[in-house]
Amino acid sequence: MSNASRILPLELRAVTFETERHRLIKEMSFQLAAEGRTIILGSNGAGKSLLLRLCHGLIRPSQGEIIWQGAAGRDPKHFQAMVFQRPVMLRRSAAANIHFPLSIRGIPRSSRRHVIEEALRLVGLGRFSRTPAHLLSIGEQQRLALARAWALKPQILFLDEPTANLDPAATHVIEEVIAEMDRAGTKIVMTTHDLGQARRLADEIMFIHRGRLLEKAPAAAFFDCPQNDMARSFLRGELLWWQRRELTP
Repeated sequence: MSNASRILPLELRAVTFETERHRLIKEMSFQLAAEGRTIILGSNGAGKSLLLRLCHGLIRPSQGEIIWQGAAGRDPKHFQAMVFQRPVMLRRSAAANIHFPLSIRGIPRSSRRHVIEEALRLVGLGRFSRTPAHLLSIGEQQRLALARAWALKPQILFLDEPTANLDPAATHVIEEVIAEMDRAGTKIVMTTHDLGQARRLADEIMFIHRGRLLEKAPAAAFFDCPQNDMARSFLRGELLWWQRRELTP
């Protein structure tokens, strides 16, 4: 994919999201390049999932701007996909779960069968093509969700803790699929609180705490010597939710 055709980089400028009572995302500014796997780290409640939803366009910021620098008038939603921690399956076969978004996206009917077969093969679900999706295991459903996203050939894929409820074997399969999508040119942006997984997958780390971006750095530098004290505490396994001191308002 040529750089000229990419909607990336993605830039957030002083993005804030708040409800009537709470500011949940606080003045975040950063840029995501087209290359490299970005892993968003943070404890539960840090705002990781909310940040993905903002980037993906599922919710609008209360303040600030979200800018797709390469969009050039194109609608960014046609070039991205998201897989949730608990994937939503249509009450149809595995193949039909992939066919539906392809039809919505306007993929020619003549090419859909090949795309579906290729996507199911990628995630190791080829033999389950006609199986109702709701009968698949949780791990298989997550793999199907990845296949559904991959079939759309997104330029950027947002993954919200895709292995949070899976055993090590299923986690390994999911990570292999993520690596394959990365090699195919899809930008991966993924949340996790699993440090081992972040070490295996990340090229870049974003560490957030209580809705603030506290550090953004190459993965090797972050794990070797994080610059932020909260990040150092997180890497030591300390319970950050117990620390009550406020950050900059």
